[in-house]
Amino acid sequence: MNRPSPTESVFVHGAAGKVEVLIDAPAVIHGIALVCHPHPLYGGANLNKVVHTLARAFRDLGFVALRPNFRGVGKSEGVHDHGEGESADMLDVLAWAQARWGQLPLALGGFSFGAYIQSRIVPPLVTANAPLHQLVLVGMATGSAADGAREYAPPAVPKQLPTLIIHGEHDTTVALGNVFDWARSQELPVIVLPGADHFFHGKLHLIRELITRNVAPLSPPTARKGETHAVIHHAR
Repeated sequence: MNRPSPTESVFVHGAAGKVEVLIDAPAVIHGIALVCHPHPLYGGANLNKVVHTLARAFRDLGFVALRPNFRGVGKSEGVHDHGEGESADMLDVLAWAQARWGQLPLALGGFSFGAYIQSRIVPPLVTANAPLHQLVLVGMATGSAADGAREYAPPAVPKQLPTLIIHGEHDTTVALGNVFDWARSQELPVIVLPGADHFFHGKLHLIRELITRNVAPLSPPTARKGETHAVIHHAR
């Protein structure tokens, strides 16, 4: 019986220095998943339970799951850049992953601030004709945070990109109404977990089940005649 590989730790070069990345790989890799953690100034890191849940769910669907630490977190170098540098670093991580595993289907998953970062990197990935397969946004940071200290304005999601949005009924960090306001004009469905707070205490199994049910599993890639995908490049 094929078993997943043990978690691997690597460093990827980013504009501000090293980016620490944890890798969870299935026995056979059919896709690449980038999973981003919550706000680094409020304790967010790649060991976060929601992020770990996302990574394992993607791994079980055939993706190699990458969990980077944002700037200044863990062994990642640099300082928090309010989303700008973090977005650039994630494109560097994906470019590194493509160099290692090839032009496989890409999935993007994020929690809170990490979900916001994922929404920011979708447009340049679309421009690069990257093989986007799925976007998963959990506890999406949009609008004003509850403390009033942060404001998020994520871009709209391309209509052709399958998107799964999961939010807690009792999220007091990012109000559910904020997510509805962002999703409404795009006609994006939002799955609300009854009784869940921002950190999804006691609800992690539901997140995993929702990903398993809603994200299309991958089969071995087959090149279609005339189809090409660009390698992701990020101009600093």
